[in-house]
Amino acid sequence: MITIIDYGMGNLRSVQKAFERIRVKAIITSREDDILNADKIILPGVGHFERGFANLKKLGIFEILNSAVIEKKIPILGICLGMQLMTEYSEEGNCEGLGWIKGKTRKFNFQIKKLKIPHMGWNNLNIKRENNLTHNIDNNDFFYFVHSYFVTCDDENDIISETSYGERFVSSFQRDNIYGCQFHPEKSHDAGLQVLRNFAEI
Repeated sequence: MITIIDYGMGNLRSVQKAFERIRVKAIITSREDDILNADKIILPGVGHFERGFANLKKLGIFEILNSAVIEKKIPILGICLGMQLMTEYSEEGNCEGLGWIKGKTRKFNFQIKKLKIPHMGWNNLNIKRENNLTHNIDNNDFFYFVHSYFVTCDDENDIISETSYGERFVSSFQRDNIYGCQFHPEKSHDAGLQVLRNFAEI
C-alpha cells in the first residue's frame, strides 16, 4: 500500500491517478495509522515551504512522519515541495525543514542570465550514480519541472541526479530509505511512471 500524505499542499489526486495507471494501490490520507502502517509513503507538494512545514506541524504529521521514516525506516519519496521539505532549511520563508537530508533549499537568482523563474517545463536528468529510483531511466529521458527554489546537498553521495537550469541543482536524491525528486513524475508521462514504478518496487 502506498500512502500519499495529505497536508493541504499537493496535487494529490494526480499522484494517486499515476499510481492507478501502473496498477499500484495508493490512498490519500493524514491518518496516523495509515502512515505508520504504510509500505511506502509519498510526500507530495506544491506551494510555499513555510506554509507546508507549518501544516505538517499543525496537523501532527511532523511527529508521525519522523516515527514512520526515521524509526520504522519506511521508504518515502518527496515530490517537488515534498523533496524540499526534507532538507534542513529553506530560503522560502527562512524556515527550518524536516532535516532528514543535510542541505538547503535555495531560490533561483538569475540577475545576469535573465532566465525565467519559475523553472517550468521539460528537462533531462544528469544521473550521477546508479539507484533503484532511476532504474531503466537514462539521461535522454525528460521530466516535467515547475519550481522557483531548488535543493543543494552537503553530501554529494546523497545525489542521484542533477539538472541544469542556469546552474546545476539536485533533481533527485536518496539517503537510506529517504528519496526525493524535484520533478513531477506524475506529470512526466512514461518516464515519470517508470520512476513511480521503481519506487513502488523498492
